[in-house]
Amino acid sequence: MLALMFISLIIVVLGFFKGYPDSPANDNGSVDPLLYWAYAMIIIAIVCAVLVSVFIMAVNNPKSLVKLGIGLVVAAVICGIAYALAPGSQPVAYNGEAVTNGTLKLTDTILNLTWFAGAAAILSIIVGEIASKVRKN
Repeated sequence: MLALMFISLIIVVLGFFKGYPDSPANDNGSVDPLLYWAYAMIIIAIVCAVLVSVFIMAVNNPKSLVKLGIGLVVAAVICGIAYALAPGSQPVAYNGEAVTNGTLKLTDTILNLTWFAGAAAILSIIVGEIASKVRKN
């Protein structure tokens, strides 16, 4: 952690010495290293959080790893279904820069996953309310 903080401090200080641009047109190369380091720090934090939680889970209850594996498989299947249903077609009335088919397929997949999550949330609210009413009676 100290090494990561030290590297972060060096990048910030170098950015201040080099000077941050007023606009993207005046970029002098001081912003990109800062952004890339922020991406790296976020990825490191996510990986550490996941690995630590999996390690603690494995130590406390090894059988819970099976449930984790099943959850990962279900999530992968849902993502696969969303990808299969994504048309990846060109946007209507778009006059901007050309977009690759892969990017269109990916954005459509993310939109499908958003629809799935929204439908699951609404369905869980309805089922939860019905189940709570049935349990009370």
